[in-house]
Amino acid sequence: MPDALLLALLVAAVAIGWWLGRRERQGNRNPAPPNTLSRDYFVGLNYLLNEQPDRAIETFVSALEVNSETVDTHITLGNLFRTRGEADRAVKIHQNLLARPTLTALQSDQVQLELSRDFLHLGLFDRSERLLQQLIRDTSHDDIRHAAKRLLADLFDREGEWQAAFDVAYPNLVRQHDDLRRAAAHWLCEMADQERHSASPGLARKHLRRALSIDPRCVRANLLLSALAQDTGHYREAIRILMRIPDQDLDMMPIVLEPLHHAYRMLDDESGLVTCLEELLERAHVTSLIILLAETQRKRLGLQVAIDLVSEQLSRAPSLGALDYLLDLYQHQQQERGAPDNRLQLLKQHTHALLAVRPRHRCQRCGFAGQPLHWQCPSCRSWGTTRPITGIEGE
Repeated sequence: MPDALLLALLVAAVAIGWWLGRRERQGNRNPAPPNTLSRDYFVGLNYLLNEQPDRAIETFVSALEVNSETVDTHITLGNLFRTRGEADRAVKIHQNLLARPTLTALQSDQVQLELSRDFLHLGLFDRSERLLQQLIRDTSHDDIRHAAKRLLADLFDREGEWQAAFDVAYPNLVRQHDDLRRAAAHWLCEMADQERHSASPGLARKHLRRALSIDPRCVRANLLLSALAQDTGHYREAIRILMRIPDQDLDMMPIVLEPLHHAYRMLDDESGLVTCLEELLERAHVTSLIILLAETQRKRLGLQVAIDLVSEQLSRAPSLGALDYLLDLYQHQQQERGAPDNRLQLLKQHTHALLAVRPRHRCQRCGFAGQPLHWQCPSCRSWGTTRPITGIEGE
């Protein structure tokens, strides 16, 4: 059983044991049969210790009456079901709680909040949204309203309703939470991307400038601004914007290279590209940057210049990608000389196979790895946490 679930069940068991003991000590009015209650509790505890959480939860639920003193424990048990992927059972517990007329206003708000989480996990977005909107409107508790707004923003995020998510979170939640600050900037980038493809560049730029005002480290906003500049043929402007990205986040330099190369190619300015790449290489030893610079120099100055450049960079820091490219250069050199070496082909096959299976990007929050750069991690759904992998097998 997962450690978190075991801990939560133990906490619930302690709470139930405390309540049962307190109940037995109450006066003689409608006394509960202590032997039955004690037996239920210890049977549930036995199931828990024998790693039978399903039967333990069922026993605890049946042993615990619903009243103002046990609401929190019932909420916890419902949350356990949801954590275990049984949100439908959590709904039953939370709906049963909500039907109790003895709940305080705070307890009712807490149960509604958990019920909206249950619906969200079940994919019942409409029902979750209705509950959350009502809770935000009616609750008198700031912490409940705050939590409901966060959950509603998450719901709109899941549905791709970027403007709605932004409207819920901005400005208060965005200012208080770094993850929502990053998310808000990316919601604006999503809207800008839509406007760009619907031929509304002015509105797209407005969204992107706002994204940068919210999160100055939002690399994606500058990447899209440069794309808008290239769309209209303003290639020098695009280059100027792209060169902001290494200042924002040096590790994200690899995403700059392709649009940078395109802009210089459209300007027919190879020497400018070389100068720019050499300046970037002084700042960071990036495999894809080395390969682009070497390939550019190979076309301008010849194969040996590219071989020398890559060899020098490999002497500074090992890189599987740069080694694979260097083997390509050696093979081209031997073909020009008419003396191919099959041993190089074998080495090339091995390096290529290793590179083909390695991921290129990894989420810094959950560790999800893959080839493409996801602005929102497909696993933990965090915005702006996926970055290029560095090291011998990375950049």
